[in-house]
Amino acid sequence: MRRSWVSAALLLVGSSAIFLSEGVAQVKADQIPASGAVQSHPYVGMWLTEDGYIRHELRPNGRYVEARGTREKAYQGRYEITGDHIDYWDDTGFTADGDFVDGVLYHAGMVLYRDGVVDKKR
Repeated sequence: MRRSWVSAALLLVGSSAIFLSEGVAQVKADQIPASGAVQSHPYVGMWLTEDGYIRHELRPNGRYVEARGTREKAYQGRYEITGDHIDYWDDTGFTADGDFVDGVLYHAGMVLYRDGVVDKKR
């Protein structure tokens, strides 16, 4: 009895990833889930400072985008949540972390609230 095996490879090129198998498909890097990413986690969504200047979008694919003022993609990378702790790995190489306490994200000296909560505070 003969078995056939299909081999596959993932090639990272700049900000894109190419998955090679029987055919070739190109996928944007932000569509690739981070290791251990949870598709529907209670902390996924938009978090922002009280003044709205800094905004963290925690995407369900394990990627984040941080906006600052009018700069929509000031920082971006991947994140992982363990319990109430979040670790960030920015695409440029630096790391950061934070903690969720009573519905508030404390990160790098900043206090971020779930989108919608800030409007109620004003």
